[in-house]
Amino acid sequence: MAKKDRTGNRKTREQRIKLKIPELGYYLLVTDTEATERCFFTGLHKELPEDVRNKLVIKVVETKTRAMIDKCLELTAYDAQYRIPWIVFDRDQVQGFDDIIFEAESKGIQVGWSNPCFEIWMYAYFGSMPAIQDSWTCCSEFGRVYENKTGQKYSKADEQMYGKLCKAGDEEKALQIAQQKMEQCKREGKSKPSEMCPCTTVHELVGEIKRKIG
Repeated sequence: MAKKDRTGNRKTREQRIKLKIPELGYYLLVTDTEATERCFFTGLHKELPEDVRNKLVIKVVETKTRAMIDKCLELTAYDAQYRIPWIVFDRDQVQGFDDIIFEAESKGIQVGWSNPCFEIWMYAYFGSMPAIQDSWTCCSEFGRVYENKTGQKYSKADEQMYGKLCKAGDEEKALQIAQQKMEQCKREGKSKPSEMCPCTTVHELVGEIKRKIG
C-alpha cells in the first residue's frame, strides 16, 4: 500500500523514489580487495562537508576479481538509472586485466584501474608517480614515503588513510599528476591499460566526485 504524505494524500511511486535518491549521485564501487579501496573511498565520503555527505552516496562492495562485473550489474539493477557503477581494481597479477576493463566498459561500467597497484595513485598525493613495475615494490616504497610524510606506519586497513593523505599531501596535485601520466602513456602509443605503467584512472572517479561538491 502506498504511503501517505503530510497532507494525507498517497505518494506516487515517482515521489517515493525521489525521496530516496541522493541529489549528487549514488556511486556503487565494486572492488576485489579487502581493505585499501574501501578505506580510501569511505574516508573520502567522511571528509565531505556534512550537507554534501547527505546528498552523495558512496557504497563500496568487495568480491572476487572475476565476479566484479556481474556483481556490479546485479547491484545496479536496483534503480539502475540513479546508480553510477564503477569497478576499482589493480593490475597486480590479474589475468585478463585488459579484457576485464574492456568488458566492463562495454556494459556501461566505468573502471578505476591502477597499474601496478592502488598505491601508485596514492603516491601522487606526495608529488610523484614513480616508474615502479610490480605491486609488491610499489606498496613497499609507498609505505616508506607515507611514513616519512605522515609520521605513521602505512596500513591498508587504516580507516583514517584518506584524511592523512590529504593532510600530508596535495589532492589537487595528485589529480594533475595522474592525468599527466595518462596523457604521457597515450603519447607513447600505449593503448592497453596493462601497457600503461605507472598509470591509473582512479583520479577520474575522485575528480568527478570532487567536482560535484565544488
